[in-house]
Amino acid sequence: METNHLHTKTQSTTYMDAGLRKHMNSIYARMSGGVLITALVALVVGTSPLLLNLFLGGPQKYLVIFAPLAIIWFGFRPEKMQASQLKLAFYGLSAVYGISFAAIAAVATQDPAFAVSVAKAFFIATAMFAGLSIVGYTTKKDLSGMQTFLSMGIIGLVAFSVINIFFQNSMMSNLIAGAGIVLFAGLTVWQTQDMKRMYSPNTPAEFASRMAWAAALNLYISFIAMFQYVLHFMNQR
Repeated sequence: METNHLHTKTQSTTYMDAGLRKHMNSIYARMSGGVLITALVALVVGTSPLLLNLFLGGPQKYLVIFAPLAIIWFGFRPEKMQASQLKLAFYGLSAVYGISFAAIAAVATQDPAFAVSVAKAFFIATAMFAGLSIVGYTTKKDLSGMQTFLSMGIIGLVAFSVINIFFQNSMMSNLIAGAGIVLFAGLTVWQTQDMKRMYSPNTPAEFASRMAWAAALNLYISFIAMFQYVLHFMNQR
């Protein structure tokens, strides 16, 4: 009897592990797709003077800059929207971020030294993200207590970033970038553990897909933020 119980428990654990791996792979695939779209859109717009001027050549650039926030706050509601709608919103957000990064791509195509900095920043951010995700996935320590601290920290980070738009203080920019790397690194670890914790093999497919899109968005934002802050330091060398 005990042997049968252990056998059944082993089968259940194996099924759970396979389902969890599939769920996590789905999240990372979606997040990676978003990063790829951002890079491609940035390259296309950044190498086209017509498109660059169309999107970033006047006051309309502020619409491009703040459009991602509008999509996140008003156009991405996992609790209300279907998975297919979340997919469109996520890839739309990725494209808008690509337009925002077009100026970076434009400079990179003209300045080989800056292009090298962009490439280094991308690979550093990718390595950091991979390592942090592994930590979040494998750690046994409960990281739920980090959520409040990280949320408050990021709110403060945004506030100081807005203030520094007017002051343009280089020391404050460095402090913001350093704090941003630390905060979004911690957020990546916590998000990864939270994704693992929330998974259940009994979750309906539609709801699981909506969860996956929401998780992909969170990881995408953390990766993009780390890339921007790392690039800030790389560009100072």
